[in-house]
This record gives sequence, C-alpha cells and structure tokens, in this order.
Amino acid sequence: MPELLTVDQAEAMTAEQVHDLYRRYVSRSQVSLIGSFGFGRDVVDHAEGAWIHLRDGRRVLDFTGGVGVLNHGHNHPRILAARRRFLDAQRMEVHKNYLSPYVAALGHNLAQLLPEDLNISYFPNSGAEAVEGAVKLAYKYHRGRRGTVLHSDIAFHGKLLGAGSLTASPEVHFPYPQIPGTDAFTYDDLDSFLLALERHTSSAGESDVYAVVLEPFSASSLRECSPGFLRAVRRLCTERDIVLVFDEVYTGWGKTGELFHFLHHPGLVPDIVTTSKSFGGGKASISGYIARERIFRSAYDNLADATLHSTTYYGFGEETATALEAVAVAVDEDFPGRARKLGERLGDGLAGIAARHPRLVREVRGRGALHGVFLTPGPQLPEILRTKLPTAAAKDPQAMSKVLTAAVIAALYRDHGVLTFFGSNRSIALIASPPLVAEPDEVDLFLTALDEVLSRGATRLLAGLVKEKVSA
Repeated sequence: MPELLTVDQAEAMTAEQVHDLYRRYVSRSQVSLIGSFGFGRDVVDHAEGAWIHLRDGRRVLDFTGGVGVLNHGHNHPRILAARRRFLDAQRMEVHKNYLSPYVAALGHNLAQLLPEDLNISYFPNSGAEAVEGAVKLAYKYHRGRRGTVLHSDIAFHGKLLGAGSLTASPEVHFPYPQIPGTDAFTYDDLDSFLLALERHTSSAGESDVYAVVLEPFSASSLRECSPGFLRAVRRLCTERDIVLVFDEVYTGWGKTGELFHFLHHPGLVPDIVTTSKSFGGGKASISGYIARERIFRSAYDNLADATLHSTTYYGFGEETATALEAVAVAVDEDFPGRARKLGERLGDGLAGIAARHPRLVREVRGRGALHGVFLTPGPQLPEILRTKLPTAAAKDPQAMSKVLTAAVIAALYRDHGVLTFFGSNRSIALIASPPLVAEPDEVDLFLTALDEVLSRGATRLLAGLVKEKVSA
C-alpha cells in the first residue's frame, strides 16, 4: 500500500518539510521565489480578519487583501456559519439532474443589485473562466459572423489560453498560442480605441468586432478609465452592436468604493460584467458573469444551445451557498462605504509619505481600498543580486524596480510584521490592498511601518534584501 499523508500530518509539517515536498512534487522554482522572503519560510497556524497568526506565535497584518480575494477578511464569522449550516445539514453539492436553489437565489440577488437588465448569471470557478464564458457568449450572440475581440494594452484578464490572449501584461511573457482575432487599443485613449474599431470595419461600414473586454479600473496597474472614455466606448459599442464586457474580477464587491467600479458612473451599463475573487467570501472558488437579458437569451436561451457552455462544477452547492452569504455581508456591512473610508485614510497617508520621501517615491495612486506606491529605482542592480537572479530576470528592464520594491516588501514583513505584494504590469507598484474589514488603526499601522522602512533609503533596503537572499 502507498504511504499517504493525512490532513493531520499535513498540518503538523515544518516549513522545511513543506519546502522539501514542494520541490519534489509541486515546483522547485516556487520555493526559490517565495522562500527567499521571510514569509516563504514561515508556517501559518490560523487567520482571522486582517491578521495571519503564525505557528511560532507571531501575528502578521495581511495588507494584501488576498490579492483581491479577501474583501471579507480571513474567516469571516458569517461565511463560516453559512458553510457549517450547509455541511451539518448534509446538503447536496452538485447534480446535473436537479436545479439548484442556491444558483436560483444567487442569480436573483445579483439581478437585484445590478442595474437595468443585467439579469442572467452563470457561475464557473475562476475569473479567467468567467472572462472566457463572457467572450464565448458575445461570439455566439453574433452567430460566429464576427471575428474580432478588442482589449486594452495593459489588460489582465487571466492566464488560460483564451483569457491569456486578451491579457497584455509582461507578467505573461511566454508566447502561448492565441485565440484568433484579438487586437489591442491604448487604455483610456479614445483615439486609439476608434482606430482599433476602424481597423475592423469594412468599406461598407460593417464591424467585425463582436466584443470589447475592458477593466474600468485596472487593478494590476492602479489606473482607471475616465468617465468620458467609458461613456464613449459604451455609445460606440451600442451603435455597432458590439458586446461590451467589463472585467470586475478584482474590483467587484466594494473594493474601489462602489459595489462594482462601473457603478461610480450612473447610467453606464455594460452588456456583461465578470466577477470572482471576493465573490466567494474568501472561502469559495466561484466566479460569475452576469449578462443583459437580450444578449443571453439571443445566444443560449433555446433547447439546442442551453448546455452549449457548461462546466463540471457549475452550481457547486457549498460554493453558491457561500457566495450568497458573501454578497449579503458585502451589502449588510456596506463594503463600498468601508472602502471609501479606508481609501481616504490610505490616500492621505500615502500622499504624506510620498512628500516625506521624494527621492524614493515616484508616485502614489489608487481608489478606495486599492492603492499603489511606485518607487524610483536606482541606476544599477547590485551585482550580488544580479548573480542570484535567472539570466532573463537580471536582464529585465524592470529588474531594479522589482528588486527595490521586493526589498521594501521584505523589510515590512521582517521588521514590522506587515504582509504586502507588488503588481507587475507596465510599471511596478507596492500594492496596498487591505481587506474591507480592516480598521483605521490597522491602516495606520501599515502607514507607520511603510514610513519607517522608506526612511532607510534604497541602499540600506537593498542591503537588507541581499542579506535575506544570502541566508535563504
């Protein structure tokens, strides 16, 4: 009989044992990447709210917000209670032969919260799946008669082959095969968007564009589209019968100060909106796209096509029950209002830090509980760090920005017990993305820690990272 590890044995592993099994059965490179930071050598015992509790008794302020997943924080009590009720009652998870009351209720609730006829929902498991489902829906709506989908030049829509074909971030640097008919325009640039439309318009004035996929707020670059740009895109898509998809996988459920970012602009309604991450309350892997009735019913609402797009775990019971409670918590606890208050405190605090450290901080920007600090890199990457990086990484033009930001992240964690991360799109930002359950004093703790770390200057920060890399 093979010797299988149990859950109890997994929970008792040391960091060294976890690293060893990762190297052997998961990824040696992940161990090298994450293990070179202090958090890569720690083991978590439990987590609650905005805090991670380590096995050695230390606690860490989690200012990553789970990279969009943890608007509700870790283990929100209402989310846990909903899942316990589901388990204790031995509810059925999923079955293709029965319609799910959880799917029905979740679809209803989303329709109540979203404007106009954004009424029809579909619930796969990841943000990339939601984006691909939305694009497939748009293509089917046009009966396959159009062949082009447009995206922006800083888009991040996922890493599957379809969603990855619409992603324009240097984070995805390998040339995977692309779905046919993709084209890009400059983010928040109406002239560029018009040129993209015209490239795919026949001499008779017929458009070949079936969908435009756009992030109203780009979480990976901390940029947002202007109201004028968004409204012009909406008008042009309506005129040419192009399906407009807003990707709100990261920004949904209150992150930037409205339940969805596009709701900052009254009367602006996409044809499809995608969501994931905090949709599952930090406990469930679930995503969704919500479409206008006319789009969905024209494409799929007939007996022949009713199951043309489906997944194995669509309607997974515990996931949809969790999402029901997660949505209710976001509404009941006024997550948009919380994000606005967090944003005011973060924005003011980061502006003050930037003013005190002008040589190190190039820019701060963001909205709600999603801000970025862009550092000014020095002229040269230290040789000892260059030798420890893979050749391609050492030659990366963003290498110095990444290393300096990583040095700040390492110091925040090592010396202040604050966990952060950096976003890597066209420019590198230290991301401040607290869960929406964070309290004002927790924001102040982060700001105080960041102020102290930046006061050391680039040279000391890089020396600290060198020391940490050497001892890893």
